[in-house]
Amino acid sequence: MTIRNQLCVLGLCLTSTQLLANGLQINEQSISSGGKAYSGRASDVQDASIVYGNPAGMSRLAGEHVSGGLSFIDVSSRISNVNTTVSGTSHGDMVPDPIVVPSGFYTLQLNEDWHVGFGVYAPFGGSTDYESNFQGRYRSSQTQVKVVTLQPTVSYRINDRLSVGFGPTINRIDGLLESKIANSAVGGQGDGTVKVTGDDTAMGFSLGILFDPLDDLTLGLTYHSRVDYKLSGKTKVSGANGLLAPIPALGLPGLNGKYDASLDFTSPETVDASATWRINDRLDVSAGALWSRWSRVQELRVLNSGVPQAYGPFDTILETLKWRDTWSFSTGMSYRLNKQWKVRGGIAYEPTPMPNQYTSTRAPTGDRKIFTVGLNWQMTDQTSLDLGYGYIHEDPVKVSQDTSQGGLRPGYSATYQNTVNGLGLQLNHSF
Repeated sequence: MTIRNQLCVLGLCLTSTQLLANGLQINEQSISSGGKAYSGRASDVQDASIVYGNPAGMSRLAGEHVSGGLSFIDVSSRISNVNTTVSGTSHGDMVPDPIVVPSGFYTLQLNEDWHVGFGVYAPFGGSTDYESNFQGRYRSSQTQVKVVTLQPTVSYRINDRLSVGFGPTINRIDGLLESKIANSAVGGQGDGTVKVTGDDTAMGFSLGILFDPLDDLTLGLTYHSRVDYKLSGKTKVSGANGLLAPIPALGLPGLNGKYDASLDFTSPETVDASATWRINDRLDVSAGALWSRWSRVQELRVLNSGVPQAYGPFDTILETLKWRDTWSFSTGMSYRLNKQWKVRGGIAYEPTPMPNQYTSTRAPTGDRKIFTVGLNWQMTDQTSLDLGYGYIHEDPVKVSQDTSQGGLRPGYSATYQNTVNGLGLQLNHSF
């Protein structure tokens, strides 16, 4: 195995870190919208969370509004048909603790035509943390990615039927990656560890249109722009031994240490279209479609610096992804039981953008079928509470990763079957 192949391990780990951050899209910005499987996200104005769903929708909120929510996401994975030469376990508990996703929104009516607002939410994110003896630990052992967005927003009511809205977005991404090194491949013992951290802040924007062609029909269209990230961070290698350890006689310092790394990445733009029909004073139905331009993610290039010169040139690492654009569809309804209580329900279909041949242990997701229910309690004339529950069933997906880098990354293949349970609470208040 060449020294260059050893260093490729570091670059590929950096590449994988960003896959989870941008390959998994988070929907939990609005609990009230979630009760209908987000089918009316761009057209059904319920509370201040419309800042994310459609900035133009603020024009329908009189006075001052605030909404704050918490979502709790629990992921269960079943791993079967494991094929690897690595000893250990494949329990499938890759997300051992529930993930908590907060959000908060505020809107203010300035006059009859103008509104301003602000939102803080998570558009992307993910976390995996396999057991210490996981058989695929040389492909991945732990990943944590958080993306937080701040969005100041303004809307303008053109007339009684048409409004527009706009908001720049400030997006912060932080990531952590950990994977193991098979020291036995280079005459060593035990496992080494590669830990990668990186971050960046980048700008984007959201644009929305809200239109009532009929008194009881509302159409909404929202565009969330792409975001160009330039991540910088550190790769820390520890516990590497055998030929990866320092060899003073040959003037080789070993791979253990910290290295600078950078990565340019563009997250995809999305177009969210929905319609809400108010059948009567109690019942409304919604339908939505979300287009995501994942085809922007065709490859990733990692640039490395600070690697000891003794290990040869290490400039660029290239990984081909060839992700695909996706269309997600949803429908839902809400029914007002009385002045205080409203119930919601919805279903959705969300395909994965990842071609099966590129699926890895870091993001083993299949096509999703989503089922949701929701409840709204009007506590007082000014305060309401939303409760939402969602169940996601993913199609089985095959992970197949061959041995690479001279045996430092042993092969691992298996079938993943994932299910997700989500519970959300949102408090709304108007002034």
